[in-house]
Amino acid sequence: MTLTRRALFALALAIPVAGTILRPAFADEPEVFAPGGVAISGYDPVAYFQQGQPVMGTASHALMWRGATWYFATAEAMEAFEMNPAAYAPQYGGYCAYAMSKGAIAPTVAEAFTIHDGRLYLNFSTEVRTIWAADIPGNVTRADGNWPAVLHR
Repeated sequence: MTLTRRALFALALAIPVAGTILRPAFADEPEVFAPGGVAISGYDPVAYFQQGQPVMGTASHALMWRGATWYFATAEAMEAFEMNPAAYAPQYGGYCAYAMSKGAIAPTVAEAFTIHDGRLYLNFSTEVRTIWAADIPGNVTRADGNWPAVLHR
């Protein structure tokens, strides 16, 4: 594998970022990243698949799942999620997938997303997503090994 200057630059940027965002869970963390009780900061998880971009949901299309309130942009998106939440919910409860691959948790932002093998992964930032994307299969394997035990350390 050869690293481009862009990849090296992204890695150099990520090293100090990783030191500040990655944190072990010292007490039980919620199963879903839900600031203020709203999953994934209010973004519609179905829209990532149907529109290929983050779309803010609304309280008028909301449902409870796994201890959090999930917002959707449309009634149709809410129904799709309700019928098969595992197909649309982000992996690792919406926590940063790269942090999870390192055995830690971190918040996420809507625009730092990847759909890989039919699954939604969120990251702390677009810079971290670049690092995540350099080895998605390896990162998924490591993150899967840490999830959900990392929530209870």
